Amino acid sequence: MNILITGAAGFIGSNFTYYELDKHPEDRIVALDLLTYAGNLKNLEGCKKYPQFSFVKMDIRDRDSIYKFFEKENFDIVVNFAAESHVDRSIMDPEVFLSTNVIGTEVLMDACLKYGVKRFHQVSTDEVYGDLPLETKDSFFTEETPLHASSPYSASKAAADLLVNAYNRTYGLNTTISRCSNNYGPYQFPEKLIPLMINNARHDRPLPVYGKGINIRDWLHVYDHCAGIDLVMRKGKNGEVYNIGGHNEKRNIDVVKTILKELDKPESLITYVADRKGHDLRYAIDPSKIERELGWKPVYDFDTGIKETIEWYLDHEEWMNEITSGEYLRYYEEMYKDI
Repeated sequence: MNILITGAAGFIGSNFTYYELDKHPEDRIVALDLLTYAGNLKNLEGCKKYPQFSFVKMDIRDRDSIYKFFEKENFDIVVNFAAESHVDRSIMDPEVFLSTNVIGTEVLMDACLKYGVKRFHQVSTDEVYGDLPLETKDSFFTEETPLHASSPYSASKAAADLLVNAYNRTYGLNTTISRCSNNYGPYQFPEKLIPLMINNARHDRPLPVYGKGINIRDWLHVYDHCAGIDLVMRKGKNGEVYNIGGHNEKRNIDVVKTILKELDKPESLITYVADRKGHDLRYAIDPSKIERELGWKPVYDFDTGIKETIEWYLDHEEWMNEITSGEYLRYYEEMYKDI
């Protein structure tokens, strides 16, 4: 098959590109990315050894370029990772999130319809469901949970999901959607919690924790997420949504303390900062549907995954040092200027 992966130079997109090249050498993989702040071409450096891999720099909102590209390439499957994805940035500048996450998705689906793509898979997030109370440990997001976005980011992703469903019903486009819990692993941009804390701790810098650090996230190793997406895009039912969760609920403060312990750094580095606006309390996914229908199971538990992840970042200091300069540094100084 001929598969297009958009947003392929980002965190999850790059991991998925490696997964596909490794697991399905019979398929041709085309990686597309605009290479904005979170898209790093070095994330795909190892892909160059695969003869079935190619890369193109392009904006998914550029309809003319996308149409010409699709007409030339004749894709079978499009997997859309391309998105602005950081909540704090969406609070600072919502417009670019709406433009990329909604209009960009529309342009891709129009191209799929026009040029006969067999399946469009939308990579979404559990944040479209809003949040759950901290005190109710037995409640989980299912595919039937109503959408209830809390931030401009999650609202833009929810809008894109609704648009995907509309294209499926109105135009008959073959679609699937996956919604994941919080990912961690190699190549994650270091404004996210885990790589941010690893990077600051290794330099003995303050570790900024929102509020009291009691917000809970369900952590999913990126490898397990990629395996789930692969199953959904190949075997998932047309028009269906599949939740992919890690069964690893952790308070943010406990994740931070785990990282400090692994790095043998003192908890005195923790610095509590003003809470994020509209900060969701708890995310927790019920992945029963993908487990039951497609046979997916996570292979990583959090203790193993976090140790491997910390080791990866320590072994890739050059990557980390390069990515935390320039645009990222300016953003960091703006976000955490009071610590």
